[in-house]
Amino acid sequence: MNIAIVGASGAVGQEFIRVLEEQNFPVDGLRLFGSARSAGQTRVFRGKEYVIEELTHDSDFSGTDIAFTSAGAGVSREYAETITRHGTLMIDNSSAFRMDADVPLVVPEVNPRDALVRPRNIIGNPNCTTIQMVVALNAIEKVSHIRRVHVATYQAASGAGAAAMDELREQCAQIARGEEPTVSKFAHQLAYNVIPHVDVFTDNGYTKEEMKMYNETRKIMHSDIRVSATCVRVPVMRAHSEAIWVETEQPVSVEQARKAFEDAEGIVLVEEKEGSRHYPMPLFAADRDPVYVGRIRKDLSDDCGLSFWVVADQIKKGAALNAVQIAQWLIANGD
Repeated sequence: MNIAIVGASGAVGQEFIRVLEEQNFPVDGLRLFGSARSAGQTRVFRGKEYVIEELTHDSDFSGTDIAFTSAGAGVSREYAETITRHGTLMIDNSSAFRMDADVPLVVPEVNPRDALVRPRNIIGNPNCTTIQMVVALNAIEKVSHIRRVHVATYQAASGAGAAAMDELREQCAQIARGEEPTVSKFAHQLAYNVIPHVDVFTDNGYTKEEMKMYNETRKIMHSDIRVSATCVRVPVMRAHSEAIWVETEQPVSVEQARKAFEDAEGIVLVEEKEGSRHYPMPLFAADRDPVYVGRIRKDLSDDCGLSFWVVADQIKKGAALNAVQIAQWLIANGD
């Protein structure tokens, strides 16, 4: 297949290159696009060097089968017609089209068939926090319908991009040298701190990130599920964690939940046994494909409640890998 990556110089764009190689994706031709600033830079894929082209409205995507786009919502909106006009499938990692009724929002472990109906030839890749949560929720949904979710996220610097990861590194180094840390990408110093503020606040007091988890979950799961989220940035380099509480229509035992997670596609169950201190952590989930689930227990405040802990690599499963898996599912199913 002929593939394009838009936003190739960014953290997710570079992850696309790595994931396509790791997944042995069938790439016959590859084109990389970026801003005027990144044009001319090179990236290596399967031992060959590729030059990043500047994305313009004159860019020709004819002959390109799939374009993976991760250059921000504004770029996606502006260039969607340029990318898709000759039949290219656009799998978009931004928030630009996620809630549009005529754009499917897909997590392959949950709703892959939604990808077959795409009037605009655009498929939305969900928000990173939503992706890992719905993979876990879908396992429980198969046992009993989920009415309500409360979730607190612990989001790594990687969620704000490569520059944010660099800022966290630099802040730690500055503090170690006794210097005042530089704050640019975050609302406050992230090193040695947690910030209960991801994305901008909305009129109801929730941030856009928190509202994404509410709205996107309902769309992906085709459900009336209600989600209340508190999204927190933590001084972790890569991989997001989530503490999740669910209320189901019928009681679900810990044993039933464990079996559901064990049987679910894309999940690795990490169980604590006899004080072994085994549970998912971002330190060990970074650079890995699965969604890790652990700390499963009954909610002591609700007979129909369960609590569990979920960790996944934000750049990988939360972005590039999920998009590539959408394409893989379409290829495998003859589309």
